[in-house]
Amino acid sequence: MSEVLEFVGEPFDAAAFTEPVPPPPPPPAPSPVRSRGGAGGGMAEAIRDLRSSLVDAHASALGAQAALQRLMLASHRSPATEQAPTTAATAGFGPAVSGSAASAAPALVVAAEGAFKPLARTGITRLDGGQLARLADGDIAGVFGWAYDQDGANPAVRLGAGGPLALTSVEAIELRGGAHGMGRVAASCAPGDLVAAAVQAAQLFALHTGLHLCLAGATFTVREAGRVDARGTERAGTVEVEVTGIDLLPRPWVRVDATFSDGGQVRDLVVALQEAPGALVGPARGGVPSTWLGRKSAAGERAMLSEFHMTHLSRGDQGIALGPEFAHYTGRKATRLPTGGLLLVDRVINVDGARGKLDGATYETEYDAHADSWYFADTANASMPNCVYMETSLQAALLIGYHLGPTLTAPEATMSLRNLGGTATVLREVDLRDKTIRQRSELLATTILPGSSLQSFAYELSADGEPFYRGETMFGYFSDEALGNQTGLDAGKHRPTWLDEQSPRPATLRIDIAGRRADPAARLTSRGTLALLDHVDVVDGGGRYGQGYLHAVRPIDPGDWFFQRHFHLDPVIPGSLGVESVIQAMQEWLLASGHADTLTDPEFIVPADLPFTWKYRGQFLPTDCESTLEVHIKEVRHSPGRVRVVGEASMWKPGLRIYELEDIAIELRSAELRGARR
Repeated sequence: MSEVLEFVGEPFDAAAFTEPVPPPPPPPAPSPVRSRGGAGGGMAEAIRDLRSSLVDAHASALGAQAALQRLMLASHRSPATEQAPTTAATAGFGPAVSGSAASAAPALVVAAEGAFKPLARTGITRLDGGQLARLADGDIAGVFGWAYDQDGANPAVRLGAGGPLALTSVEAIELRGGAHGMGRVAASCAPGDLVAAAVQAAQLFALHTGLHLCLAGATFTVREAGRVDARGTERAGTVEVEVTGIDLLPRPWVRVDATFSDGGQVRDLVVALQEAPGALVGPARGGVPSTWLGRKSAAGERAMLSEFHMTHLSRGDQGIALGPEFAHYTGRKATRLPTGGLLLVDRVINVDGARGKLDGATYETEYDAHADSWYFADTANASMPNCVYMETSLQAALLIGYHLGPTLTAPEATMSLRNLGGTATVLREVDLRDKTIRQRSELLATTILPGSSLQSFAYELSADGEPFYRGETMFGYFSDEALGNQTGLDAGKHRPTWLDEQSPRPATLRIDIAGRRADPAARLTSRGTLALLDHVDVVDGGGRYGQGYLHAVRPIDPGDWFFQRHFHLDPVIPGSLGVESVIQAMQEWLLASGHADTLTDPEFIVPADLPFTWKYRGQFLPTDCESTLEVHIKEVRHSPGRVRVVGEASMWKPGLRIYELEDIAIELRSAELRGARR
């Protein structure tokens, strides 16, 4: 069968852009999210798994409710429109702008997992006196680019607070520079007050990273004056500023150490942004801000909620994040977004729905996939790994479902959020580095049960106005008692792995993943935070389909990095990382099998046009000693320049099968086909 190959998009360039570009075009009209049903086995099945006495009544009502909701949503959808294509530089986090001190593009420095994520990006890393004067006048967008524009929401945010400038030029602003990798500023300064120069250098770094963009009506303040050695204040000189801390909580702040060429020092200086007394920083009662809070979308729309609110929802004040009705959840075990590098939703753009009305809502969110993100460096894939496809889409989907208030019916109860399953399809191959992912989600149905509640969603993700990922999913909110009574996928019965069922036990071949990963030159292997397996055992020709069988056991360490991220005060292994470990086992098998030996410069991608279904009926806790996975190779499909492997998989915690994956797939394709449609 012949194939027509069509190249889509531009090759990725990791360098920052230094040419001026126009503001982004308006976002396209929302395209419909296609509901296909069957999110991980269906709502009714999930309810049966909970074994509630009200199952039958709720299941019937819920099925009718979901069907009615789908019909209503379909009847109100507007036709999709095309958006003018944009370059990677217009992804909402900062093109460079022209100017006398525009700098050459720096080399890409990978951000460590958990590193601070700037709210905006620019290629401007050097500033002359004229540009500093414009920052002192409050013309931040004029210096750094349109991604820093706030329509005048922060007139008092100015370099030096409108006073005399202590800095005369800036030779370097490095986002990941310095001994701590948190940032560095090198500048020339006028004679006089060292503290003023250090404060302005800290303010400059705060502006460069966009800390001001998540507030309106804010001003710079010195939160901690630090320790000062005031030697060498009489002559002009230079200052080296190291960033030693930066965060958005409780308000955006940056901590620096400054060293001057004449020997003066300022240590532990903290500069923060603070709203005016009595000003709103989050939604009002009902979940909608009464006034715009200063943040714009990648396309220039006024956003409803920002990175500031997402961070508060993950580990801060839920009242600031979602409104005063949620304030009592602060500091206790409750539903949250993940933290650190696993927080993969940035902004809520709009919501069509109302708190307390749980029968449907539509909403749009954004996530900026910066090219220096840890997962691009750690994955074996040519672009984004599957686990980030899953995490960003599921986090955005659940966000407004929680915002609408299903847990507020019993506000004093302790409820934990868990994904129960879903089906998702990659629609096209796209390199997502330095793209803004725009997601449109729909809450299809909600049902409230004793000790739990369930919500189902449909969602569609787009980049540059074109959809690339679509799915449905279901989440549950569970009391501690309901979580403790989960019985897995097999009604509490022990189901052994295929390998353990065989008598006599077949011979296995071990693939040493850790050994291959130890070679820095080894290609196509996951590393760092995504090094999830050390080995996998293979039965050639084994498994349910006689195509091959994979088996792996991974010890669980309570100190594993993801427990601190997912979730705050409620640690479990993210389901997406369980899926990712299965994918890694399949990738290593494909490389070892010889099926891909004829490919030229092969690269792993997430396969397109194949629905993948997952079902979760349990959780991996820090106290579980190990996880076990098995994969039944179902199909190995060859086409020109490509090899695709499809499988079925399960995962066990000790004594209980809790994950089931249908049509999980990997693909290797030659680099020459990069960006081509199948």
